[in-house]
Amino acid sequence: MTLVARELSLGYGSRRIVDDLSLTIETGRITVLLGPNGCGKSTLLRALAGLLAPQQGSALLDGVPLRDWPRKKLARRIAFLKQTQDVPDGLSVQDLVRHGRFAHRAALRGTTFEDREAVEWALDVTNLVAMRDRPLIALSGGERQRVWIAMALAQKADILLLDEPTTYLDLGHQIEVMQTLHHLNAAFGLTLVMSLHDLNQAMRYAHRALVMRNGRLVADGVPVDVLTPEFVADVFQVRTERLQGASDGFPVCHPLSPVATPNPVRPMRPVQGMRNTHDVDASTVASKVGNVVTLARRTSHDRP
Repeated sequence: MTLVARELSLGYGSRRIVDDLSLTIETGRITVLLGPNGCGKSTLLRALAGLLAPQQGSALLDGVPLRDWPRKKLARRIAFLKQTQDVPDGLSVQDLVRHGRFAHRAALRGTTFEDREAVEWALDVTNLVAMRDRPLIALSGGERQRVWIAMALAQKADILLLDEPTTYLDLGHQIEVMQTLHHLNAAFGLTLVMSLHDLNQAMRYAHRALVMRNGRLVADGVPVDVLTPEFVADVFQVRTERLQGASDGFPVCHPLSPVATPNPVRPMRPVQGMRNTHDVDASTVASKVGNVVTLARRTSHDRP
C-alpha cells in the first residue's frame, strides 16, 4: 500500500497553492506537515484524500491515480478529517461513529455484524465506550474530536489524514488527542498524516516531518533533526532555542521572538497644556477632568 504525490501542482482557479511537489507516504508511520499559514498543507491533504483534483501531476494509491478510484472503494483505504466539523443535531456518540461504516454498506442493506464490530472497536480504542449514548452537543472539544477520530477509525481505512486535529483545543485536550493518535499508530500500525502548527508536538509524536513553504517542500526528515533553531528562524521567521533535559528525552523548541524587528512603539504625545503624565499631580488631573465634564454637560444642554 503506497500513497504517492508525483510532480503535484494544486490550486483553486488561477491561483496556484502547491507547485511541483513529489513525496511518498511511509506506511505504518506518523508523518506531519509543517509550515507557515498559507503554505499549502491543507490543500495537499485534500489532494492526498482524493478531494481535490491536481492541476498538474498526480496523486496515486497503489500506482492508481486517486481520480480513477471509485469513491466508496477509496474511502475504505483513506479516511480524512478536515480542520473543523459541524456538529449534527440530535446525534449521539455512537450514532456518529456508525456513519464511518457508510463506505462499506451496500444499497438497501442494513447494519451487519462486521459494522457493529468495527464501531465497537473504534469506541474502545478511543475510550468512548462509557459515553456512547451521550449527545455530541454535550461533549467538550477534546471529547468531540475523539468521536470524529472514532468515526474515521470505524471506516477501517489503511491511512488516516487529519488537518490540524488539535486546533481550538486547550492544552490538556491537545495532549489527549495526540496520545490517542500515537496509540493507534503504535498498537495497530495505522498510517497517519496530519498537519500541525505545534513544533513540539511534531518532535514528540511524529516519525517524519515534511516542511512546506510557499507551496514547496523545503525539508523532509526526522523532526528533531529538521527543526533546528536556524531552520525554524528561516522558515517560520521566529527565533527559538532548543532546550534539553525533558523527562521523556525529547527536546523542546522554545520561541523567543520574531526574526523581523517590529516597528518601535512611539510614545503618546502629552495633552496640550499638560506636562508629561509622570509629572502631573492629582489636583491638576482632577481640574482637567472637571473641565471636560463641565464642557460635556454644556454641549448636551445646547443640543435640540
